[in-house]
Amino acid sequence: MSYTSLLIHTCKTQRFTEGAADAYGTPVKTWADNLTDQDCRLEASGSMAAGREIKVGAEVVVADNRLYIGVVDITEQDRVVIDSITYEVLLVESFADSSASQHKRCWLKVVR
Repeated sequence: MSYTSLLIHTCKTQRFTEGAADAYGTPVKTWADNLTDQDCRLEASGSMAAGREIKVGAEVVVADNRLYIGVVDITEQDRVVIDSITYEVLLVESFADSSASQHKRCWLKVVR
């Protein structure tokens, strides 16, 4: 079984872009699609695996989902949308063998 056959979901990533300014001159927070139709696999933490505590700035956040995706442009400042649910990317880990990058695992939290 190949790694790509395990990628059973499709997602898009969104990246923060500065939009028009509001009435106070502050840029409005807008998210533009960065990558679309990316094969991936979303795993929710449940009975088989616990969430992971990740330090984000001065606070500790529990990442309760993992996303496996190929070698793509994704960072901790991005968001991921799968089945109309938006997730915040808290941590990106790259995995490689001796010759090349293989895939990335991202720790996610649902945006509420």
